[in-house]
Amino acid sequence: MLDRLTGMQIFVRVAAAGSFSAAARALGLSQSGVTKHVAALEDRLGARLLHRTTRRLTLTEAGRHYLEACERILAEVDEAEAAAGAEAAEPRGTLRLNVPVSFGVLHVAPALAEFGRAHPALAVELGLNDRPVDLIEEGWDLALRIGHLRESSLVARSLAPCRMRVCAAPSYWAARGRPHRPEDLAAHNCLGYTLASSDGWRFEGGTVPVAGSLRASNGAALVAAAAAGLGVIYQPTFLVGEALRRGSLVALDLGAIPSLPIHAVMPSRRRPPAKVRALVEFVAARFADPPWDRNLPAPLGPGDPLTRARDPLRGACDPVGPEEAGATLARPS
Repeated sequence: MLDRLTGMQIFVRVAAAGSFSAAARALGLSQSGVTKHVAALEDRLGARLLHRTTRRLTLTEAGRHYLEACERILAEVDEAEAAAGAEAAEPRGTLRLNVPVSFGVLHVAPALAEFGRAHPALAVELGLNDRPVDLIEEGWDLALRIGHLRESSLVARSLAPCRMRVCAAPSYWAARGRPHRPEDLAAHNCLGYTLASSDGWRFEGGTVPVAGSLRASNGAALVAAAAAGLGVIYQPTFLVGEALRRGSLVALDLGAIPSLPIHAVMPSRRRPPAKVRALVEFVAARFADPPWDRNLPAPLGPGDPLTRARDPLRGACDPVGPEEAGATLARPS
């Protein structure tokens, strides 16, 4: 029976990864060992579970039915173990967490000190990457993602809103004048983020095309360039908040800007491990009232002087419901 459960676990991972080699890396096994487990399953069942090609594995009809049964059985085993005492166990081991670079440096890494004191038996491996990693193939337990999510087998928990600001250095606004509408940005040096889905900046009235003398794949680099007076940026408050509070950047109110959601995403399973649940609950509580939005200067309107009027944004945060982790199925766009 133990061999059968092991074979089921390996088969589920192979089906999710789409290759023996990717599944072997995620499981910490040899590729030949993974291949032998799947072959033994097929011999015992008397049915082929996978179509094998040089590029990718695909499920046969029998494989699809068997995969559904394996996922159900393994989830029931996990729940049985949790009911038998895993709930009371202290999270331990290593948790592999992947987050966007700037958000991770500014807000996640500092929070891990408090999390570590609460869970001394748990170590965190923090990966900083702005590309959407493949959690299953690359072996990540959890990721924080900013932006709208697409449907998938990943499980997502809403954490906080990510608000955007249009801002530049006071010296830039003084020298070039201030736009009054989103369309006026066409006359300004707008610094672009190369990992954005388009070259335009989104407002509630639509997307406005922009162009400028600098594009970068890191938001912090754009903030530094804007603070030096190079041009205008469209960046999240978690990144520009400190510069706005210091006055090295000044945000303008050109109209409403849609917020982006921040989610915790994890591989699909009925009940995540205790270490994943612990970190999800921790970041959900810490970011529900986003600390980066506290005491921000209000964006300036057309008639406002270049001063630092305060707007704490208290009460403006989108509410995050008490849903269980795993309530939403989604994939990052």
